[in-house]
Amino acid sequence: MLAAGAGSRFGGGKLLAFFRGRPLIEVALSELRRAPVDEIIVVVGAKAGAEGERLRSISTAYETRTVENPDWAEGMSTSLRAGLRACGPEARAAVVLLGDQPLVGAGAVERLVEAFEEGASQVAVATYDGEPRNPVLFAREVWPLLLREMSGDRGARVVLERHPELVTEVPCDDVADPADVDTVEDLRRIEEEHAASERGGEIGQRRN
Repeated sequence: MLAAGAGSRFGGGKLLAFFRGRPLIEVALSELRRAPVDEIIVVVGAKAGAEGERLRSISTAYETRTVENPDWAEGMSTSLRAGLRACGPEARAAVVLLGDQPLVGAGAVERLVEAFEEGASQVAVATYDGEPRNPVLFAREVWPLLLREMSGDRGARVVLERHPELVTEVPCDDVADPADVDTVEDLRRIEEEHAASERGGEIGQRRN
């Protein structure tokens, strides 16, 4: 899970902002714990003070391994590099998620892992309405390519655009929501939409 950004558009402290009564990073991690992965690695930046300590404390509480990325200001690609390099030699693939997407959970990860186990290409990408988003699974064989070609803040996106033959698209519309939080307004909107969706589900269940 990539959690190293400054959250400047949010005004700072984005991953500690509350969503459904818990910090955003905690919501994302609680979902991820149910996913079929052997280890959860959280890549954090060089945040000092109470904010950095709180972020690390929450990550540790969810039995993750925290990896520092001192180069986080140079873009998302540096965090992805740090995460891949932190994986053990036994890892056959890595699933990459973002800490500011609280509704991308275990279901999407499970679907990507299933696609990988069933012989998907070297990269399995979750899609929503036909559009590729997160999470993304990278087989170990493709890591050298990523490490060589990634740069800046677009992460692996440019690499995948250059090598579409590596990619298998995996529809995840029915198991996840890729909405991400960039601003305070985004957080409020997503929370309102999520609450409305839950109320709709409860009404539907009562009618049934």
